[in-house]
Amino acid sequence: MKTTKIILGLALAFSIFSCSKDDNGSSSISASDAATSAKLDIMNDDVSKIVEDQLTTSDGISGKTNETVQTADAFLPPCATVTRVPAFGTVITPGTTITKTIDFGTTGCPLPNGNVLRGVIVMTFTYQPDATSHTITYTFQDFYHNAIKFNGTKTFTRVMATSTVNPNVHPIVTMNMDMTATLPNGDIVTRVGQRVREIIEGYATEIWLDNIYQITGEWTTTFPNGGVQTSTITTPLRIRMNCPNIVRGVITIVRNDNTATLDYGDGECDNLATFTINGTSHIITLGGN
Repeated sequence: MKTTKIILGLALAFSIFSCSKDDNGSSSISASDAATSAKLDIMNDDVSKIVEDQLTTSDGISGKTNETVQTADAFLPPCATVTRVPAFGTVITPGTTITKTIDFGTTGCPLPNGNVLRGVIVMTFTYQPDATSHTITYTFQDFYHNAIKFNGTKTFTRVMATSTVNPNVHPIVTMNMDMTATLPNGDIVTRVGQRVREIIEGYATEIWLDNIYQITGEWTTTFPNGGVQTSTITTPLRIRMNCPNIVRGVITIVRNDNTATLDYGDGECDNLATFTINGTSHIITLGGN
């Protein structure tokens, strides 16, 4: 990569202005904003996978026992606990509303891909074992993904279908985002939009870490400086569940009359992405905090 390297800690104070005339930087697209957006993307993908897997247990749609899925897939580490209403062991019938509480504790619970979670996710869905479409609602309670706190209630829909990237029947998840994130320095970032995630490799196995996903979508993010930008995935993102960061794909970012791109590379598992604006490129370090 023919770029200039920026360590994220320095990037937080670094902004690149393009025809900006206001003092607070709300018209600019900055490397630090791009790095923050990338962290929100990673959180969305981790949480979506966790919630989906909790749907596909014996009280969801797969027919496996909860204990078997946790042991075989290892999608939740031992430091996470799951409780259910109705309680585990209770016979449930189609149409029953199920609530699961996933508790990652308060000290930090690392996922197999290295990202660290703490706090609680509460998810609710209707038990419909034969349905091809499910809607899941989930709420964050004092929940942190790495060092970023997330609030609010989210909804996604999971359907079983085929697509051009995977001709076999497989899960396709549409996430309608309306989230608030509090950064470690207290700044608040909001995001509204949609992401579509589908598995393209690994679905036939019972190994969580061999799953590979493709992501498409578009969303609007509002930053503490008042800047509002629209992000569109112009080259589908690729997620490998054995890697803590996005490994491939391009997001095009537009703010006022300024356009930039965030390129995650060629598939290698690293913590770098290339931010480009006005023909100048910079490597940003994504990191976990």
